[in-house]
Amino acid sequence: MSTLATPPAVQKLIDEFSRLPGIGPKSASRLTYFLLRGDGQQTHDLAQALTELKERTRFCSSCFNITEADPCPVCSDPTRNQAQVCVVEEPLDVLAIERTREFKGRYHVLHGVLSPVEGVGPENLKIRELLARAKAEPIKEIILATNISLEGEATAMYLQKQLAPLGIKITRLARGLPVGGDLEYADETTLARALEGRSEMP
Repeated sequence: MSTLATPPAVQKLIDEFSRLPGIGPKSASRLTYFLLRGDGQQTHDLAQALTELKERTRFCSSCFNITEADPCPVCSDPTRNQAQVCVVEEPLDVLAIERTREFKGRYHVLHGVLSPVEGVGPENLKIRELLARAKAEPIKEIILATNISLEGEATAMYLQKQLAPLGIKITRLARGLPVGGDLEYADETTLARALEGRSEMP
């Protein structure tokens, strides 16, 4: 008995969906067949959105957040506190902190954390750029807002050691955040309290 092979175009989209974080083979198949059953406009809109995502977005040359204009809206806002910089792992963390409406400074996005097991070292993150900013800009406080995980803690300690000789106040978010939790999933109240209760790193 012969089996019906999946058409190559269908299998290719399933494979591409499977490469996305959090999407397994079954979810990838469901998404693909959902698009197949839908009208052509939905597929066209998705393709156009993906194309515009790569064509119109870039990293801010100052904080490395995702933006369509360089510098990004936060870095170019004259009302933001230039003396405070909040260091986060990913662009989603910036959105999470902005939702609290508590932080009025600027950001620096590392684009990951130190992870020797996965081969991620300081040279793979935006650490060199952070040190350059700390030396060139009138920064008085750097808030280390990496996640409360093994890698996040290790990254915060590494940054603290690198920044300490510059004489800048270095603080860490308060422990109101759950251990092992990601900033992007924290609610606004928890994040706001963590910002308010941040402590200076020894």
